[in-house]
This record gives sequence, C-alpha cells and structure tokens, in this order.
Amino acid sequence: MGLLSRLMSIIPGDRVSSIAQDLAVDLGTANTLIYVREKGIVLNEPSYIAMNTRDNSIHAVGMEAKVMYGRAPRNIKVLRPIKDGVISDPDATNLMIKSYVGKVISKVRLFKPRFMICVPSGITQVEMRAVMDAAFQCGAGKVHLIEEPMSAAIGSGLPVDETRGFMVVDIGGGTTDVAVISMGSIASSESARVAGDEMDEAIVDYVRRDHQVLIGVLEAEEAKIKIGSAYPDANGETWSVKGRDLSMGTPKEVILTASQVAEAIEEPLEQILKIVRDVMDNTTPELHSDIYSRGIFLTGGGSLINGIDRFIQERMGVPVKKAHDPLTSVVKGAGRALEEFDRYKKSLVC
Repeated sequence: MGLLSRLMSIIPGDRVSSIAQDLAVDLGTANTLIYVREKGIVLNEPSYIAMNTRDNSIHAVGMEAKVMYGRAPRNIKVLRPIKDGVISDPDATNLMIKSYVGKVISKVRLFKPRFMICVPSGITQVEMRAVMDAAFQCGAGKVHLIEEPMSAAIGSGLPVDETRGFMVVDIGGGTTDVAVISMGSIASSESARVAGDEMDEAIVDYVRRDHQVLIGVLEAEEAKIKIGSAYPDANGETWSVKGRDLSMGTPKEVILTASQVAEAIEEPLEQILKIVRDVMDNTTPELHSDIYSRGIFLTGGGSLINGIDRFIQERMGVPVKKAHDPLTSVVKGAGRALEEFDRYKKSLVC
C-alpha cells in the first residue's frame, strides 16, 4: 500500500476534506472571490488578466491587470475572460484561476481540494461543463456547482430550508439572477445578461450622445459607483469623467450629476425590473403570498446603486431589503454550503 493510500486509511473522512483545503469560488464577471474552508474569504480581485503576446506569458492578474485596461502597450493584451457570468475565454480563465488558487492554498497538497463554484441560474450545459473543466484543470478533485441566488440567500443568512418562500434578486457585473426559493430549492428563476456592465455602457453612451465625449468603461464604472442612482430626482452630487472630445479630438472633462447618471441607467434598471416581474408571473399564488409578506432580498454589487430598493419596491408593491454585505454574500453562501455540505447538498446544481 502506497503512502497516500495508508494516510487515507487512517485519516477520518472529515479531516481529509480539511487537509485538502476545499474552497468556494465566485467566478464573477467583475470580481473573483475565493473562500477557503474554515478560513473564510481569502481573495477578492477583479476578473482581469494581462497577457504578454510575445511569449503568451502572464503579465499581471486582478487589480494590477485592471488598471492596465485601455492603457497597455501593444505587446500586452488585457482580457476579461468572464463575460455575462460565464467563461468566454477558457485558456485565459484557467490561467487566471490557477494564479488565484496558487495564492491562497498550499502548493504542496496530499489531497486534491473540492471546489464549490457559483454559477448563474440560467447557465447552459455547455457553459456548466466549461466551468467544471476549468476547475479540474486547476487541480480540483471534485467540483460542485451552486446557483448564485441560492448561494446569496445562504450567505445572507436567509432561511432557505423553510416551506415559506422568498425572492432573491442578485445584480452582478454580467448577469442579474432572480429566484424564488422554497424548501431548500429554487421554485422559479430567470437569469438575464443585463447588470452592472450594461449600466457602465449606458453611461458611456449617455456621455457620448449628450456631451459628444467618448469615455472609457472604467470611467463610467467609477461614476456609477460614486453617484449612481435609480432616481432622476437624486441629490446634487457630481462626479468628473474624462475622455476624448469627438469633435475636436482633444481631451475633455465632463461633470456628471447624480440625476444624469440616473437618466443614463434608466433602461438597464427597467430591464432588471422586467426580470423580477417575469419571475413573479411564473410563481404560484401560494409563493406570491409568501413573497408579499416576506419581501424581496437584493444582493450583488448592483444592489448598492442608490435608491434601487425603493425603485423596485414602488413598482412591485412588495417590501425590498438589501443584503447585509451584498458584495460577498454569494461566495459566503458557497463557503457555508461546503462547510455544511449534508445540509445544503439538495440546494446544489451538482
């Protein structure tokens, strides 16, 4: 009997998973978060990777790569390998995940770790296979998938096991996932590829149309974070964005107000509202009653937009509450599902 086999025969099963440093991964369009079992969140980095095109080597990952976006020289290509919540560039994704995993767990491991990966509720079988393949190529021994709204509910401490249902709206960078959860499973759900990225693009389009200035998506993202609002009658906050004057070809600064940003992102917000309505339309009267009494729970980075809870509440006539920590609730839920696997295994996709 080899050394590994002898060790496995004498180490209790629950200790094997601990030694293996199991981890949960929220592989998001905007950010990648990693939760290591019994340690908590150990990594939160932008989902960016910069490649040297001369030798196809990694130049930078995470925040270091993000700040190069739109600024890198010709021999450096900055990529966002996750698009709309799913893998769009498998090779770059594998390299990015390997780099992140190498940062957070020991390179010398007796056992391959389990991966719990969060995925959009509308993920296809092909997209699901791409996620699992990426995890196996990064050294996973076993891979489990959990839908993001379910994971967000668990991470927010919501009673997913109860018979009475509730609705979760997870507004991320690439997708918005809406789900009605009851008895530890998803009763109805919908995922649409409209979320934070579409808000950024809407701000870019607004500045180009109304000010004839072309700004980058990172400038737009910062404006959204700083003064983003769901209401045109927002407070008088302002934010400066800089870009290229389309008529003169020279650099130009534009001062945006919170009301202008609200006008710019009105269409993406209306699309998100439509998803909520569509899921409600496909929900049973009994669960309708539960949702009206318990409310809708918002999570994800998009839920930080000022007034978005009031925006949904006024139009749906249902109480809306924000998660305590919307940026990390998804990965925290996946981590908890790892640590209490028997309790939550019925809530997993696989």
